[in-house]
Amino acid sequence: MTTSREWEFAGTRGAVTARIWAGGEPRYVAVLVHGYGEHLGRYDHVADVLVRHGAVVCGPDHMGHGRSAGERVLIEDFEDVVADLHTLVESARGDHPGLPVVMIGHSMGGLIATRYAQLHGGLLTALVLSGPVLGNWHVAEQLLPLDEMPDVPIDTATLSRDPSVGKAYTEDPLVWHGPFKKTTVRALDTAMRRIGEHGSLGALPTLYVHGEDDRLVPPDATRVGIEAVRGEDLTERIYPGARHEVFNETNRDEVLTDVTGFIERQLPK
Repeated sequence: MTTSREWEFAGTRGAVTARIWAGGEPRYVAVLVHGYGEHLGRYDHVADVLVRHGAVVCGPDHMGHGRSAGERVLIEDFEDVVADLHTLVESARGDHPGLPVVMIGHSMGGLIATRYAQLHGGLLTALVLSGPVLGNWHVAEQLLPLDEMPDVPIDTATLSRDPSVGKAYTEDPLVWHGPFKKTTVRALDTAMRRIGEHGSLGALPTLYVHGEDDRLVPPDATRVGIEAVRGEDLTERIYPGARHEVFNETNRDEVLTDVTGFIERQLPK
């Protein structure tokens, strides 16, 4: 397994911890954008596959997540998270001038990556979205009218058909196991609306992957968001029976092969 190293940079709301995985001479930069309540340390196996494919892989723990500063899972405006991501991308481009940049976002990270592509798509060679929070998300719709956020633990069986994934998630001290923050839910809703209003990703090659049995971010709801932003080059894979974390699913090898195959087709020959 490829080992990672950490570093810090000044984010919009405090210090942001980032990771990098590298090996050999890279052909491209892959930027990983993690989801709500988790951290980039859960993506070691994804980074390993990408490094073996020829990438130098990097990404941040978002503000209030993982090892980064800030009140846990509190995000007031996702434009701040996008700005932090841009700082990281610019740093990676400075370290690896001329290399293509591919962004891979999961769940809430898919929302962040989509917004990044809308604002800075000219810097990207390709975009990969995994179960992205786009369109109409039932969790936001249910929580926004409430005065107090319910403290109901996630059913980890919804993450993957592999029970070891849920066990590791439960035991991970860097994963947030408490309730949503109302401010964050409001910011998520605002970001989804902003993305839908902004519209198409244009000519940016985009791979959209989703588990057919994703109950946390149902594909039917995401479909609205995908149709709002889809550009001229969209590839789509819906995996039968798969749940929310397709990179951690029982068919993860198939999913990651689809991802690297898509990236390969976008790289300069």
